[in-house]
Amino acid sequence: MSESYDLRDVGRFTVGAIGEPGHRVFYFQVFADGVEVAVKCEKQQAQALAEHLVKLLDDLPHDAGTPVAPAEALPPTELIWPVGSISLGVDREALRLLVMFEEMLDPDEEDDPLTVDPAQVRLRISAEQVQAYVAQVESLVATSRPICRLCDAPIDPSGHACPRLN
Repeated sequence: MSESYDLRDVGRFTVGAIGEPGHRVFYFQVFADGVEVAVKCEKQQAQALAEHLVKLLDDLPHDAGTPVAPAEALPPTELIWPVGSISLGVDREALRLLVMFEEMLDPDEEDDPLTVDPAQVRLRISAEQVQAYVAQVESLVATSRPICRLCDAPIDPSGHACPRLN
């Protein structure tokens, strides 16, 4: 069973990618309580999380007009497990958003997935950390492969055989 983390004093929360566009591995990265935790994710998970966090920011007082620099990721020391589900919440008292990543369990493993609890990373982040995370997601997406305007599939550097032109 993988290790779980409950990180209350988050210094940095971000997303990063390793590799070239089209072959990148994305990861969420948290620095808190003297540890680094990095979990593998999909680009779509990172984008969806950014969209939902921005919506939840309406429940917290924050300065929306000030531009925030992207929270750049560092090369992770280890990706401990892949993310399956993501849960969100609001702690109005502490002025923090709650994020919980849950491990994706492999159904082919020997252990019965119904009897094994997936590992979790729970963290609490400020409005400023959300804004820096969102800026980082936008920065990563901007370096993605261009999208075909006809079929919405990514275009590789070697070209693209669009099925709509067949």
